[in-house]
Amino acid sequence: MFGSSVVRWLSCLVLVFSAPLLARGVEDSPLLWNTPADQVRCVDSASALWVEFASGQACIRYFSASPLQGAPVVIVMFHGDRTIEMHRAPQAIAGNTLRAKDQQAAALSRRAGVPVVIVARPGTYGSSGNHGQRRQASEFQALDAALDQLRQHHTIGRFVLLGHSGGATVVAALMTLGRKDVKCAVMTSGAFALLERAQMIRRSKGLPARDGRDTNGLLHPYDPLQHIDGIARVPGRPLILIGNRKDQVSPFVLQERFYQALRDAGLEARLIEAPAFGPAFHQLRDDIGLKTAAQCAQP
Repeated sequence: MFGSSVVRWLSCLVLVFSAPLLARGVEDSPLLWNTPADQVRCVDSASALWVEFASGQACIRYFSASPLQGAPVVIVMFHGDRTIEMHRAPQAIAGNTLRAKDQQAAALSRRAGVPVVIVARPGTYGSSGNHGQRRQASEFQALDAALDQLRQHHTIGRFVLLGHSGGATVVAALMTLGRKDVKCAVMTSGAFALLERAQMIRRSKGLPARDGRDTNGLLHPYDPLQHIDGIARVPGRPLILIGNRKDQVSPFVLQERFYQALRDAGLEARLIEAPAFGPAFHQLRDDIGLKTAAQCAQP
């Protein structure tokens, strides 16, 4: 009897102490990149959304350490392109764990004063898909479906969308899909007029032209500039573009063109010039994107 009691007691200890260790192991495991959609593995309701959309299926990861349930307004942030990272082993990518991304979202939430959710674009930070196929319609369809599920799952009131560079293109594309649950959209150093942008960048580097192909070498990118008529008319909702005139990655002249197209369509758009870090002048100073999104999120 004594022996069996000891065994049972030891078994309980194993269960008690292994549960947090297992959880910590999951939190600290590298997130996978550029993987196919697998519903069986898309099971963590606190950080994963299984979505189905017109052109496919996806598991989209999201990160937030703030309570989201019933939040009247949540800032949703999309990272810019992760071209270098996607060619590295997952364990060699900085901040590429659930714990690290949650901590990043928590820090952003503290600075903003409202909950911030980081939504991982397809192929990055655990979201299924191929990041090399970015700016195709399927990327934006997957993220649009993910926002629907995120809002429904947590009973969120409205979103403030925030994106930088390729993430700004995501925000613009989501707006062209007719979303009405967005209080405002903030796009910093955004990539627009995608085919012309690719030609300008190639020309600046002395590379030959590749007519009809974007910077990924792909045909038929989904360019928000060509789909402005899909943006819902919501009175009092600003669409804010912020950039630097010397930007070497997302030419400011193309940001201006997108802004003017929004205005010509009768939408409430603002264009703000902001200081940036040289020599590329693409990364803006003073956390202006988050600060602007936080102001938008206020009642």
